Order: sequence, then structure tokens, then C-alpha cells
Amino acid sequence: MRTSLTRSFVLGGAIATSLCIGYALGAQPHMDEALAILQSARAELAKAEPNKGGHRERALGLIDQAMAEVRAGIAFAATH
Repeated sequence: MRTSLTRSFVLGGAIATSLCIGYALGAQPHMDEALAILQSARAELAKAEPNKGGHRERALGLIDQAMAEVRAGIAFAATH
């Protein structure tokens, strides 16, 4: 019985450790949230009237660049 309990603890610890390592290596919750916020901001800007002296269009381009950088950061983290 004691061996079975010990094995259960070791197995449980190994599973928990694997999950934590997988989360740390693969999950990017802050980057994912930043991407979602940028997408929302872009959608709002796209709905705005284009009478802003070109600033709206430049802002859309900068948001597109920021989204590309966030995606590149997520991809980089996934490979390192």
C-alpha cells in the first residue's frame, strides 16, 4: 500500500511538473492579450471617419506593425 501511495505522489508530481513546464514554454497569455487589444483597437480605428489628416491611416499601419511584432515574439518564444 505504501509503495502504491508513493508511486501516486511521484506520478502526480511528474504530471504537474510537465504541465507547468508546458505552460511556461508554450503559453503566452500576456502576448495573446496584447494581440487581442491591438486587434480591437484596429477595428475601432477602421470604423472611424477618415478625416484625421492621415493620422488614422498611419495609426492603422503602426498597429499592423505592432501586431506583426507581437506575433513574431510569440513565434520566437515557441522555438526557444
